[in-house]
Amino acid sequence: MSGDAGTRSALEWLASAAPDPEICRREWERNPLGVSLLPAGRVWDVLILPSGLGYPALDVLGRRADRIGPVLADFGGGRLGFFVPPGTVAGWLAGGVRGAGPGTWIVVPHPGRPASGGVRWIVPPDGTGTLTDPVALELSMHEAAAGPAGEDRPGRGG
Repeated sequence: MSGDAGTRSALEWLASAAPDPEICRREWERNPLGVSLLPAGRVWDVLILPSGLGYPALDVLGRRADRIGPVLADFGGGRLGFFVPPGTVAGWLAGGVRGAGPGTWIVVPHPGRPASGGVRWIVPPDGTGTLTDPVALELSMHEAAAGPAGEDRPGRGG
């Protein structure tokens, strides 16, 4: 998919979560930071991880998963938000992870513009509706929390 077509598809997909997609699109265009508030829980939930776990989990996930859903980073990259299927937050039990589900709104940047505010895409939406598999994310979190894999690690080959 070309860049412009992919951005348009991503915009449409993200805006579909809004109560009024047209207002959402106008907000992205008019807001100097290029952000809009969107409700979680309809099209996606968001699992919010501290960066110390989020970035390593994203690295592991990138090596293991065929496709990763959108991932946001907040002010200074202190937290990462993984877009997961709706309903995930309600059944999530892992500690240290916050969830945005029904009744929660998140700041979502325009997917086709460079970051100009406090939130940016680490993995931008591709417009197809791809979401991160929560089971794969949880497994990646466990592997990331266990530390780097390598021969110098106790209990590993070598």
